[in-house]
Amino acid sequence: MAVPAAALAKAAAAALSDEETRKKLGWIMAVILSPLILTLAFFCSLLSGSVDHNNSAVLLCFHGGEIPASTPAEYVAYIEEMRDSFQLLDELISTVNEMTEDGDNLDAIRIKAVFYALYFGEDAPSRRAHRQFVDCFVIYEERTRTVAGEDGTDIEESYTVAIPITDMAEVYRNIESALRLEITEEQKGNADSVYNLVRYGVAAGTDGWIPGADVPFIGADGFCSPIGAGWESRVTSEFGNRIDPITHKPKGHSGMDLAVPTGTPIRAALPGTVTVSKYNVGGYGYYVCIDHGNGLSTLYGHCSKLLARVGQTVEAGDIIALSGNTGRSTGPHLHFEVRVNGERTDPRYYLSTS
Repeated sequence: MAVPAAALAKAAAAALSDEETRKKLGWIMAVILSPLILTLAFFCSLLSGSVDHNNSAVLLCFHGGEIPASTPAEYVAYIEEMRDSFQLLDELISTVNEMTEDGDNLDAIRIKAVFYALYFGEDAPSRRAHRQFVDCFVIYEERTRTVAGEDGTDIEESYTVAIPITDMAEVYRNIESALRLEITEEQKGNADSVYNLVRYGVAAGTDGWIPGADVPFIGADGFCSPIGAGWESRVTSEFGNRIDPITHKPKGHSGMDLAVPTGTPIRAALPGTVTVSKYNVGGYGYYVCIDHGNGLSTLYGHCSKLLARVGQTVEAGDIIALSGNTGRSTGPHLHFEVRVNGERTDPRYYLSTS
C-alpha cells in the first residue's frame, strides 16, 4: 500500500525536529556515504598520481636515471622501450646534423617529444620507420660546391644538405604521409607539453608568456636579452639611485627590474659557466649567476624555478630559469645585473633595443 507523500514529509519533519534522532540519522548517513567519499578520494589521488607518473616517465625517458621502484609495472616497460627508441633517434639525428650547414641543426628535443606523444605505450615502429620519422623534420636539397681535385685543379661536386623544417604543421603532414598515421590535436598538444616540460621545466607551455619570450633576442654584439624582444617596455626600475619599494627610502639599485609574469623564461645573456643557482633568503630569492669570462658576469634574481645547475656551460639564449616573485620582491619580475670585475654596471649599456 503506497504511503502518501504528505505523510512521508510530515514524518521526516518530525524526526528531524528531535536532536537525538538527527544525530542518529547523521551517523547512518555517514556510514552509508563514507565508502563513496573514500572512493572519490581514492580516484582523486589516482588522477593526481597519474600526472606525476606521466611527468616522471617523460623525464626518465629524456634524462635517463634509475626507474623508481614505485613506478607502475606498465610504465617501466614503456620507459625502457622509449629509451631504446630515443637512442636510435639520437643516432639518426646526429647523422642528419652532419648534413646541415651553418650550425642549423635539428631540435632533438622536439623530435623526441613528438615521437613520445605518438608512441609512448604503443608498439614501437621499425628501425626503418625511425629513419623515416626523423626525415619528416628536414628537407633535403642538392647543392654544388667547388673543391680541389687530386691534380690540384678545381672541380664541381654535388652534395646533399639537410634543412630543418620550422613549420610544425608541415612536419605533421610529413609524418602522416610517410608513416600513414592520423595525428590528432590531442597528440599534438601532448607533444607540446612534453617539449615544454623537457625544454623549460614546465608542461604548461608558452600561453602565459609575454610576446617574444618564446625565442631569444640577441643583438649584433651577441648579447641576449634575458626576457626576449621588447624588454624596454618592461623596465620598472632602472640601475642606480631610486626610492626603495619596500622601505620607501633612497637606496642604490644594483640592477634593472623587468616586469614579467611568473613562469616567463629567463635566458642567459652570453655564453658562460653557471657559478650560482640557489635560493637567497631575504634578497634575490631563487637566482642564477653566470661567469662569461674576462671579468664579466650576469645575475638573474627573484626566479620561481631554477633550470641551470652550478658548473653547467650555457650559450647565449639558453633558458636558465623561470621568472617569479621570490626573495625581497613586491611583485613578479626579473632583477637583472651585469657585473664587470665585480662592479655592478648599467645593463642598458649591453642590451640591444628591439
